[in-house]
Amino acid sequence: MILFPNAKINLGLDILRKRADGYHDIDTVMYPVPWCDILEIVPSRQDTTSLTVTGRAVGCPEEKNLVMRAYRAIEKEAGSIPPVNIFLHKVIPDGAGLGGGSSDAAFTLKALNDMFNLGFTQEKLEHIASGIGADCPFFIRNTPAFASGTGTTLEHIDIEWPRQFDIAIIKPEISVNTRQAYSAVKPGIPEHPLREIVSGNDTKNILPLIKNDFEASVFPVFPEISYIKERLLSLDSIKASYAAMSGSGSAVFALCDKSTGSDKLAEIISSEFPDASTFAAPLG
Repeated sequence: MILFPNAKINLGLDILRKRADGYHDIDTVMYPVPWCDILEIVPSRQDTTSLTVTGRAVGCPEEKNLVMRAYRAIEKEAGSIPPVNIFLHKVIPDGAGLGGGSSDAAFTLKALNDMFNLGFTQEKLEHIASGIGADCPFFIRNTPAFASGTGTTLEHIDIEWPRQFDIAIIKPEISVNTRQAYSAVKPGIPEHPLREIVSGNDTKNILPLIKNDFEASVFPVFPEISYIKERLLSLDSIKASYAAMSGSGSAVFALCDKSTGSDKLAEIISSEFPDASTFAAPLG
């Protein structure tokens, strides 16, 4: 079985309050984008499950990889499942706020559920996924969702307006530590609730109100990320209506007019940011 786990972006991220347990309540919209890893799972001829990772380097031991954690989690829920060989080719950058590892894990859960006819519902898979990582439950249904609480309470929503754009994503060589990003944030209730903003249809009114609260704490420490956002908005050739950091970074995305064309858009941003990982495609 071959699958293509995709990335996500955050369309807005409001950090509302710090909780008694040390975590934060947030509001954000998660939106799938077609920057994909390649995941293949086949029955093993051995008595053990193995994971082979190619492409971008992943700096963790095999058993700590989210894909293997997904295998172990569903194995525990099912009682037992046959061993498999898993081949993961990494394309989505890590440390980017794009959810690549979480997507790999969620797609692994879905694949094993189908391969072995386990019969777990989407709700059950989301519950299993929530024990692996905060972004993992989103990728079970893999449709636009309003996320609240610590980011794991999902309400899948139907928003059409992002589809009018092509998306450009730039991930610089640096990465942002999520704990460090949270340590400097100043939580607060926004004047314009994100749920109300994204439910509209007039992008001229929507886009100026969407913000990512992490930018205030991340940009002073990593001015190169701030530069990418500013540069994307200033490039006349890509006609960006909006740009922001995704999640806690370090990737920055721009929503661009389709008149440029996604192929041309990809060419422009790869030339403009030659030391970064870049991606461009229609959004939705």
